[in-house]
Amino acid sequence: MSRAVPALTIERLSVWLVESPIAMTRLQGVGHVKDTVKRVLVRLDAGGLTGWGEAAPWEVFTGTAEAAFAALDRYLRPAVIGQPANHVRALLRRLDKVMVGHAEAKFAIETACLDLLGQASGLSIAELLGGRVRDEIPLSFSIADPDFAADLERMHAMVPAGNRLFKVKTGVLGHVEDLRRLGAIRAAFGDTVDLRIDYNQALTPFEAMRILRDVDAFRPTFIEQPVPRPHLDTMAALAAAFDTPLLADESCFDATDLMRVVAMRAADAISVKLMKCGGMLAGQALMGIADTAGLAGYAGTLYEGGIALAAGTQFVAAMPGISLGCEFYMPHHVLLEDVLEARIPHRAGMVVVPQTPGLGIRVSDASVRNNTRVLAEAAG
Repeated sequence: MSRAVPALTIERLSVWLVESPIAMTRLQGVGHVKDTVKRVLVRLDAGGLTGWGEAAPWEVFTGTAEAAFAALDRYLRPAVIGQPANHVRALLRRLDKVMVGHAEAKFAIETACLDLLGQASGLSIAELLGGRVRDEIPLSFSIADPDFAADLERMHAMVPAGNRLFKVKTGVLGHVEDLRRLGAIRAAFGDTVDLRIDYNQALTPFEAMRILRDVDAFRPTFIEQPVPRPHLDTMAALAAAFDTPLLADESCFDATDLMRVVAMRAADAISVKLMKCGGMLAGQALMGIADTAGLAGYAGTLYEGGIALAAGTQFVAAMPGISLGCEFYMPHHVLLEDVLEARIPHRAGMVVVPQTPGLGIRVSDASVRNNTRVLAEAAG
């Protein structure tokens, strides 16, 4: 039940740079992930409440976790302490004046503020964003293990459990191997799975048309970012040439990028990653443009843990245009340890949206220290 919101002056900001072990290597077109992932956790204290946020940059995509930690600890802290957490937009404008870029660090602050505001008002973040349009989100799992047999084994366990969305990372091991893997998946599961393809910018404009003609035969739901970010002209040519929708990821970080994508007709859908666009309010503005232009949304991810993916879950629950599902699988399938007391539930291939106030999660300092390796921490 909602209630009058008390003053939420931010009294304390705590920040941790942590490293978590992962269960499998992930092969991507722009970089590989193995052994561990780093991320930054943020806690804001205000009015007797605690709000949590998370920054999860990826060094080949947006930046480093070490830089996000420094941004929060040294540069953004003075701009946050003493400010009202319930004036979220005003605080974000203040942060933009203090420091250019660092979208992930600012997203962590935004998340913690919305978590505080939700708890104080008795509303979930989805309700703060305008109200939920869905209570469950289809989960997409990425096929990216260098051991393809291990991925097939996972699929044989996941498909009977209700998982249908699978995105194959291509362009890393060569075109022949990509075709072999796509063929093996279709042979094993037929049309019972919703197959997507993601090149992570791996193809050159010179070869893209020929290669995509081959993979198009496997009837993917979409082909994601086949060529590097600057080549919107090639993206536009591919989008015009294929009936299969083209999805822009690295070519669409923010609303300015999306305006170019729309103007050039360079994609049919976009990957909305809160780490790259700068948060939920920025993501909401992004989807306003996408909805107007008729582009579908897909909720992508970097290598976030449970806190950031809880924010993503609340965000997608309130965004009608994000209709292609989400890839919020890290805490359940990749991270060996996380900081949440209980993971956000998955059920029959769906992410279940918490309805409790704020982020709908429980996390404590003890879980941060017990379930991750703390590389640096600061509070004040």
